[in-house]
Amino acid sequence: MTGFLLVAPDARAEPYEVELSIQDETDLRALFEDGVLSEADFETLRELLRTGVELRTASREALYALPGLTWAQVDALLTYRERVGGFFAPEDLVEVGVLTDEALRRLRPFLSEVGGEGTLSGRVRLLSAYGAADALVPPVLLQARVDGPLGLRGGGVLSLTRRRLDAVRYDVRRRALVAELPRAALQVPKLHVRWEGEHASVLVGTYRLGFGQRLTLDTTGQPAPDGFVPDDGFRAPGGSERRCMLTGTGACLDASEQGRVTPDFGWTEGFRGVVGTVHGQVEGVALSFTGFGSYQSRDLSQYELFDTKTREAPDVLAVLPGTQVPGAARFVSRTLPDVFHELAGGGHVTVGFSPRARLGLTGWGAWPVWAVEGVSLDFKESARYPGGGAPGAVGVDAAWGAGPVDLFFEGARGFSGSSGAGGGFGAVQRTVLGDKRRELELTLRYYGRDFDNPYSRAVSGPDESEGLRASNELGARLRYLHRTADGAWRLSGRVDVWTQPPGSELSGVAHLETSARVDFVGVPELQPSVWVEHRNKDLGQNGPGLCFAGDATCVGEQYRFAGRVRFEPVESLALAVQLQHTWVGTRQRPESFQQDGRALLDVLFRPLPSLRLHGRASWQDEDLSENTRLTQTLRTSLEVAWALERGPGLRARYELALDLKAPVGSRTPPEPPQHLFRLELEGRFPWSRP
Repeated sequence: MTGFLLVAPDARAEPYEVELSIQDETDLRALFEDGVLSEADFETLRELLRTGVELRTASREALYALPGLTWAQVDALLTYRERVGGFFAPEDLVEVGVLTDEALRRLRPFLSEVGGEGTLSGRVRLLSAYGAADALVPPVLLQARVDGPLGLRGGGVLSLTRRRLDAVRYDVRRRALVAELPRAALQVPKLHVRWEGEHASVLVGTYRLGFGQRLTLDTTGQPAPDGFVPDDGFRAPGGSERRCMLTGTGACLDASEQGRVTPDFGWTEGFRGVVGTVHGQVEGVALSFTGFGSYQSRDLSQYELFDTKTREAPDVLAVLPGTQVPGAARFVSRTLPDVFHELAGGGHVTVGFSPRARLGLTGWGAWPVWAVEGVSLDFKESARYPGGGAPGAVGVDAAWGAGPVDLFFEGARGFSGSSGAGGGFGAVQRTVLGDKRRELELTLRYYGRDFDNPYSRAVSGPDESEGLRASNELGARLRYLHRTADGAWRLSGRVDVWTQPPGSELSGVAHLETSARVDFVGVPELQPSVWVEHRNKDLGQNGPGLCFAGDATCVGEQYRFAGRVRFEPVESLALAVQLQHTWVGTRQRPESFQQDGRALLDVLFRPLPSLRLHGRASWQDEDLSENTRLTQTLRTSLEVAWALERGPGLRARYELALDLKAPVGSRTPPEPPQHLFRLELEGRFPWSRP
């Protein structure tokens, strides 16, 4: 639905709540599907896993994005790096006490090595997915990355789509948008070339960038962005979807158009154009300037735009095969490709007085140009882009640190509308106190009702105001992380309280999110974890009978308790069991809470160093008291992965999903069993320059 978003809608990555123990992206996705990782953490860690972080060259902010590191550990790493001149092996960090053996083991999947001069290396991935009920050619995606000599790098994504609509047009006679049925087509959504030198770097193609506290501009999703990164990410197909995408007269009459189908590979739309950074030092002061320009065609859900003349969302009619004009059949819940083109540009200037003290200025502006002729379109209030066009923002960020204290601040003024008269103010202030084992963080935030910045990823509650999260909000969040001296126990927790600013419609209505987690990692063979969560949409109204999930009028509560045990008796075998129970308020049960259950079993077996077998079974029941209304599923999967240490690899996965709803009495009949096959081929090529 939101194909034009740069990252997932709730992708506000923060310091991670979980001690990770993974080897590849499959392990990471399993933790996300199990509910151990939030979507925000999963998106950020997936990108880190794909790109890697170079310990010998990465910035302070990039190192902080690595899981498990506090600011104190990052500063200790930077101090050691400066002392040895930047040349060291990761194992050296353990010898000098910056990291423990276990911490380094957990970080290794996210690390990349600095390539040798004059070498050419790369990685190519070919992925596909196919459902047993599919009658279409399966979706295919090819991703390639190349690291070359002289600081040159490049990459891109090529995708075969079958469910993506062609460009829409406006039919004057029907006063509606019109599109033909989708067909198989090749798309090149991501492509970039990058050059990186000692004092400058330039990228041409697709990229993401962000700065400061993510208030003025951030499309990276990283906890502490500091510049631009290449964008060649994609989303693998999830569960199946309805084959028929039409409704109305003449829609999907053929039997072959019934049933379900595997979706296409997806991708987010970042910036596309040119971005560059120049940096250096003048009398001990570090100076950096980043400038960017972008011209990106963006997709939009059909429910996020409206006709400015009729003030209504236009229908999207379908031109059926064998007809010349659209009939009554129309598309439902589809993303419309290339609805508008966005011309954007801006820059960022940083003055650094030390690694922990800096001052920055960020500014950007964007101008949407509608691609559909013959009709005057604009964004609805629920869309992420503000109506009237031409959004933008300018902001100032600052950081200072000494000893165990780090202070961060960013204030911004947003602009919207063709004249720039719209918009409002926002501010974020963070105080971090900690050392290598403990970290306490307090974040204060204020976003005015008119702060409608579509590229802000600042800390915010999960609710939205006119399609934006970082808007119309006043709040405070306290986060704590503690590791025992022997490293055996890890405790984390957070409390987040927010309301609307004074003068807003719901000002004074306080919302609450709390969580606490305990992990025991002292024994590699047996690692239990326990966590609890509580969410309250209105602290003034509590108890059962209030809805939690739903529209903005819901003011209910949700409680969740979960436990997970990982058992690794030998190096080649690991098992994990997780149980989760949730109490949630609903209007269907005025006297009690609805109770949901979830359980899973995960088995990992490595009979050979190059061969891995991974089986999973998960059960979910959204209402334990009945089986006719909500989701009740059993999902199983078996994955076989084979890979040489420096050579090709193959990963095949089979998934089975069963709908456990009662066949009689259910509001909607249970879905038939769904079978999905996934295949991934990967090749690496280290070549030496002659």
